[in-house]
Amino acid sequence: MTALIELVEITKDYGRFRALDNVSLKIESGITGLLGPNGAGKTTLIKVLLGLVRTTSGHGRLLNFELGRQSREIRANVGYMPEDDCYLHGMTGVDCVQFVAQLSQIPATEALRRAHEILDFCGLAQERYRTVETYSTGMRQKLRFAQAIVHDPPVLILDEPTSGLDPEERQVMLNRIRLLARDHGKAVLLCTHILPDVQSISDSVVILARGKVQVSDSLVELSRPATPSLEVRLLGNEDRFVDAIRGRGIKIDRRPGGGVVLMGLPDQLAADVWQAAQIANVGVRSMTPSQNSLEEIFLNAVRGGGASD
Repeated sequence: MTALIELVEITKDYGRFRALDNVSLKIESGITGLLGPNGAGKTTLIKVLLGLVRTTSGHGRLLNFELGRQSREIRANVGYMPEDDCYLHGMTGVDCVQFVAQLSQIPATEALRRAHEILDFCGLAQERYRTVETYSTGMRQKLRFAQAIVHDPPVLILDEPTSGLDPEERQVMLNRIRLLARDHGKAVLLCTHILPDVQSISDSVVILARGKVQVSDSLVELSRPATPSLEVRLLGNEDRFVDAIRGRGIKIDRRPGGGVVLMGLPDQLAADVWQAAQIANVGVRSMTPSQNSLEEIFLNAVRGGGASD
């Protein structure tokens, strides 16, 4: 698969401070989660991609455009949703989205039509006719998202898109992002501190720490444990089940909060689980292959890189 974003040995210094340190990275289509503690270099990386800061050394490209030399073309093909508010006081929501569309050289009438269409998609109903300074945090998030996608860019860079949203609206926002990536072919770079958001919709993960790439891989590969195992939750006397499994020569560990973990290939262990459950007279509530949690992956990456917050 051809990389949509490719960076080669990118370094960015601010005086004596090195914000990005020899970053080499490939980002393909789909949704990529960009993670890292505060000060890791995420914001600087986004600014480099958008051509807002010049790199100290290295080179790269976004789509077929060269970073640092074709910044205007890059920004025309990227939808950027910043973390902070970006609106003009006194303008209504629909005016703000229409204005951004016109900045992308879309004629006024078409820009207004698109603004209404996108605001429908983003869930802003009659609120679109109110001035933006009266909006709640959640409404402003929807507005920023609408501004990022109104010109139909092939690449989206979303900075904390679910921050400040209640649980229901957060899930709706994630569904919108998933829809744009899966059904409309957008490449999405999702920068967030909310790990469950990345785990739920991302295809790949990039973790920065102290300006360096500590992790860059698909979420499937990262979630696969080094030692295969099977997590089992039971209904009934767990002790009898453990004895029955150990009698079959299978290594088993117990979870503090309940449930057990059997060491080995999940497909090969399933028959043993059912037979042991029958012998122990217990029910099997669930059987799932063990996975590394994104929180564990993140903490290991940050500790390994020696990053500080």
